[in-house]
Amino acid sequence: MALQIAVIPVTPFQQNCALVWDAASKQGAVFDPGGDVARIEAAIVQAGVVVRDIFLTHGHIDHAGGATPLAQALGVKITGPGAEDKFLLDGMAAQGRQFGLHAQNCTPDAWLNEGDEISVGGHVFEVLHCPGHTPGHLVFINRATNFGILGDVLFRNSIGRTDFEYGDTDALIGAIRTKLLPLPDDFAFICGHGETSTIGAERRSNPFIR
Repeated sequence: MALQIAVIPVTPFQQNCALVWDAASKQGAVFDPGGDVARIEAAIVQAGVVVRDIFLTHGHIDHAGGATPLAQALGVKITGPGAEDKFLLDGMAAQGRQFGLHAQNCTPDAWLNEGDEISVGGHVFEVLHCPGHTPGHLVFINRATNFGILGDVLFRNSIGRTDFEYGDTDALIGAIRTKLLPLPDDFAFICGHGETSTIGAERRSNPFIR
């Protein structure tokens, strides 16, 4: 497969940062660099990837806490999430203090919206807005390879938390049912935490959406 993926668990939350690249050109991007920037940089060097972009699914510290220092180190732009998560990125340093982690506030170079497209080494990902865990949560879908990065929307046998003051369970379930479950059974995805899964497996066994 021309699209290559390396998952790099970062932070005490073991968030699945993803390094994604084209096998031929070695051009790629980092999704959700939540922290442990040195570990991410080491993975980039080991894979021999030239990172062109950083993309964010949402504004929580375990997904975006390392975005600013990594962007500065690599000389690349930060794109995403949706502008609805600006309040979370503006408070990244405060989130860090809450959890005993060091983090810098994050100002993306561009926001993303439903219907936008991003490119990783020539591979096009569709951008879908899937709110509920956070208001501006996005997922990235590559239909050509039946692969996506879903952040904290859908997990193996679970879904993202909505017990925040800005959480919305109905919105999250609605986004999963209308935007993710119509994808093919063999559509594989990286979750924000834990093991990977497929849409078919979740359709059959996930107790939150059966």
